[in-house]
Order: sequence, then C-alpha cells, then structure tokens
Amino acid sequence: MNEIDWKNLSFGYMKTDYNVRIYYRNGKWGEIETCSEETIPLHMAATCLHYGQECFEGLKAYRCKDGKIRIFRVEENAARMQSTCDGILMPKLPTETFVEAVKKVVKLNERFIPPYESGATLYIRPLLIGISAQVGVHPASEYLFLIFVTPVGPYFKGGFATNPYVIIREHDRSAPLGTGIYKVGGNYAASLTANKKAHDLGYSCEFYLDAKEKKYMDECGAANFFGIKNNTYVTPKSTSILPSITNKSLMQLAEDLGLKVERRQIPEEELSTFEEAGACGTAAVISPISYIDDLDTKQRFTFSKDGKPGPISTKLYNKLRAIQYGDEPDVHGWVTVLD
Repeated sequence: MNEIDWKNLSFGYMKTDYNVRIYYRNGKWGEIETCSEETIPLHMAATCLHYGQECFEGLKAYRCKDGKIRIFRVEENAARMQSTCDGILMPKLPTETFVEAVKKVVKLNERFIPPYESGATLYIRPLLIGISAQVGVHPASEYLFLIFVTPVGPYFKGGFATNPYVIIREHDRSAPLGTGIYKVGGNYAASLTANKKAHDLGYSCEFYLDAKEKKYMDECGAANFFGIKNNTYVTPKSTSILPSITNKSLMQLAEDLGLKVERRQIPEEELSTFEEAGACGTAAVISPISYIDDLDTKQRFTFSKDGKPGPISTKLYNKLRAIQYGDEPDVHGWVTVLD
C-alpha cells in the first residue's frame, strides 16, 4: 500500500481491502460473507435500479489516543435503517447482525483507519438493495446488504469553519409525507440540482423550506439545521427531515451543557434572531453557518460577524469529537470500542 497522506484526504472513495455482504433469500438472512471485489453482480431488472428500492447509512470509526478503535452510535444507525426498511418495504436486518457486520468490516480494514489527530476518519457505508428481477412495481423477494469502508478527510475543505448557505425555493427535497424521514438515495438525487445551483453561486450548500407552505426551515441537502439563541438549541421538527444521529447527539450534549432544547417549526424570519446556526450530520459533524441568503427576498441572515464559529457551536463540536475519540467519558453509552 502506498503511503496515504492522511492530512490531505478528500471526502471521497478510496479502495480498501475488504467489504462484507449478507444476502436475503427465501425469506431469511444468510451469513456474513467477506469479499474483496468492489463490484456487485446485478440483474438488469433489479428493483433497486428501476424503483429505487434501496437505502443506506453512514457512520465512522476513529483511531484514538489510547490506541483503541471506536465506532460512534452504531445501534442508532441499525435502528434508522430498520425504520427506512419499514418505509419502503424491505426486510429488516437485526441490530446484532448489523453491529457484527460493522465491527467485522472495520477490523478487516484496520490498516486504513487514519491516525489520531490526522483530521481524517474511516467512513463506514452500509447499503441495502433489492436485487430480484421484476418489472412490476412491488417489493423485491431478494436483497443484498453490504458494507464498505473508506478513509475520508473533512466533508468541507476548511474542516470546522463557517460556510455560507442559500435558500433555494424552486426545488423541494422531499414531501411532508414522502420519504424525507428515510435514508434513501432518491432524496439525494432530488437535491442534486439545487445543490449545483448553490455551488455555482458560491455557496457551500442549499437550504430547503418546507415543501407545503414554503415558510419553515427544513434541512439542507445532506444535513439537519440548528440555531442557537437565548441559551437554547433550536432544531426543526418536520415530517420530511431525516432524523440525524449527529443532531440527536448534539441535542443531548446541549442539555448536558445546561442549554434548553426545542424541536419545533422554525419560521424563516426567525433566522434573524439566532446568535449562531449550523448544519449537522455524520460527514461534517457541525458545519457552522456564516450566513444564509434568501435570493428571492434579498435577505441575508448573518450568524458570524468575524467569520469564526460561535462559542456554543464550538463547545458542542469539541465535546462530541472528544467523546468520539475517547478523550472524554462516554456517559451516554454511545461508543463501541473494538477489542
């Protein structure tokens, strides 16, 4: 293996040694198989290709100061994938099997886990797809669950630094009673056009308002929103937002730090009252927001006067990272330590 420049890794794919796979056939899950092949043999009539019957997860493994490897909130990812399976009629993988598969693939690719304090992590991507051949619109009878891993650098080039965002009104990521609460590829496909518009205009990412009334903050293409004001952590409550495990963790840490936590609708005009704001998710952890522009109303909502992340966002970011890396006690039982 060529020496990897850990400090300059992008958030992209790199070939690693092994992935793990489990097939669902005849109404039951098989055994965990180890595979070194990067491709999947797939029938051209597979339901994942035609009707989008697929879902995925994203989580990370960390090499820590004590030499141990820690994986963050793996059971939560298992539970979220099970929720998605209920939503699009796929068989649920038991939590213990999901956890065992994650541990196995991380151990098999241990040499790709970036060193402590390199700023890089091992990204873990579980994927579940319908693979049986059919042309009628109904659930598959056979499925493939697989997990691959790849070392990644920060999601945004600057790491923990403020980024500008823009509200895009002419696109919706998902409908109020659609698949927004599930981690399915179609939601991300639906965000590509708006995301490109945002990038072309010089913004880091796009924000969506609620699809029904276009009044309330929803989320950005790949992350949840939160705002800080009056010692309160406020995040949107919506039937079209993916329940972020990072956001769930930050809400708990905010309470631990003595903040009040509110999950509720956030009208766009309330943005002017927030002292700090951020986007949060597995990839970036927290991406502090410098400002959000609304091109239609010509408004700019500013959350950072000096271009630096706010004090509470910084505290939350450092706290969460310290737990993930084993530098602070894991009082909530979030971390799985590998032997």
